[in-house]
Amino acid sequence: MEENITRIGVSLPKNLLEEFDSIIKTRGYSSRSEAIRDAIRNYIMEYKWLEREEGEIVGVVYIIYDHTVKGVSDAIIDLQHEFLDVITTTMHIHLSKDYCLEIILVKGDMKKVKALVDKATTIKGVMNVKLVTAVKS
Repeated sequence: MEENITRIGVSLPKNLLEEFDSIIKTRGYSSRSEAIRDAIRNYIMEYKWLEREEGEIVGVVYIIYDHTVKGVSDAIIDLQHEFLDVITTTMHIHLSKDYCLEIILVKGDMKKVKALVDKATTIKGVMNVKLVTAVKS
């Protein structure tokens, strides 16, 4: 057990909490706190991994977003134009009535790719952004 436990409060949409609780039950966590600690550890580990990557990379950026959020589609298009120097191609997939997946193939300097990922993450309506590096040249 970790020492110096700090209690926090988190506000979540009901549907997100219900889905999280379902996963907690399926995976066998003993409590929400245990699952949240695990999720935060994974988030920190992934962030630190991205921070260590450097140099030329080839990879894929996945962006899932709610296209009904005003301005999100335009913001994603603007983002792609801003990062033309590292984007080689994109693919757009309709996941449902409201959700879309943008798959962006990238090749170039990791710092520039990370800047793309960081900006995509802050766009209102974006649900998830994930970078997977496929090859390091």
